[in-house]
Amino acid sequence: MKLKLEVVVLPVSDVDVSREFYEALGFRLDADFPVSEKNFRVVQLTPPGSECSIIFGDGVTVAQASASPRSSTTPTACSTTRARKTGSPARTRSAPTTAPSPHSATRTATAGYSRR
Repeated sequence: MKLKLEVVVLPVSDVDVSREFYEALGFRLDADFPVSEKNFRVVQLTPPGSECSIIFGDGVTVAQASASPRSSTTPTACSTTRARKTGSPARTRSAPTTAPSPHSATRTATAGYSRR
């Protein structure tokens, strides 16, 4: 049995800023459908080379936007899982040796700019 992840719903605080953010990263815009009489809008974007899309908008989810992710997948976790499935050795990279500056600003789609 082959399983695929096709869509991930993201809660965002500003739909237009989020759309611009993901398009600047190279995501392809698949859909942007506003339904004004129902206060509903859905935006779907797909990262380059991916079969999985993200969806966000107004009225799409009741979850609150947050600067901290609720789930994450690391390259090491993906590589380890792939190695288990294929039987080939995991390809891993060592973690950076320097920590980011506490004064650096990070742009997030859901919260604008946040301090690290």
